[in-house]
Amino acid sequence: MDDILTMELDGSIAILTLNRPAVLNALNADLLTLLEETLDAFTGDPSLRAVILTGAGERAFAAGADIAELAALENAVAGEHKARTGQRVTQLIEALPVPVIAAVNGFALGGGCELAMACDFRIASENAKFGQPEVNLGVPPGYGGTQRTTRLLGSGMALYMCLTGEMIDAAEALRVGLVQRVVPIADLLPEALKIAKGIAAKAPLAITATKRAIREGASLPLTQGLALEALHFGAMVTTSDFREGTRAFLDKRKPVFEGR
Repeated sequence: MDDILTMELDGSIAILTLNRPAVLNALNADLLTLLEETLDAFTGDPSLRAVILTGAGERAFAAGADIAELAALENAVAGEHKARTGQRVTQLIEALPVPVIAAVNGFALGGGCELAMACDFRIASENAKFGQPEVNLGVPPGYGGTQRTTRLLGSGMALYMCLTGEMIDAAEALRVGLVQRVVPIADLLPEALKIAKGIAAKAPLAITATKRAIREGASLPLTQGLALEALHFGAMVTTSDFREGTRAFLDKRKPVFEGR
């Protein structure tokens, strides 16, 4: 893997690090391509249980798209293609069968904020700052920012962030629900790993079914969402992991899940 995106395995957990610290891990075309290829490969990996996405150094998770590349866009077709490239990466994150945890250190702005929002949840360091400042460049957010801020935070906060371009700090991000936990920067990766390992110890098919029920059901009317949930629940009852989980509970022992 190119050194602008590094991967480390901790058992069944993959740690992906955006590694362009000199430019605050800005998301240039090469980095987005590597992310897309890596996430696509993860889709078919049966040994994977969780992914952690973070940025190199303490200053930034990702401070947005590469501005020089944006400035070189010459027409609407090129602009739309650029947006669609970033959107493919964020959609791959959402579609992965395993949970993806964003460990946000420092700035998560523009495309970096959009990348973090595509993850299943976000752990932030105390120095983290989030924002959608694209209007300062003369464009709206393009990698899903207008849509995911609305779905995560409601239209009022989405409009505030995307129209003002202002940054919010970790404490405010926690208050509005953009992040789920804030920790000292030294504890960021250990905390993300602790959570990932806790998830990895659970029944993997049930984890995938739960993620899909939440992700797919979010855009459905409640009645259809409940039907989807029941469908996933019924499918899990037929698995060996379900038999193991219920037997282990009754036997008062830890279950040993095999993903089947």
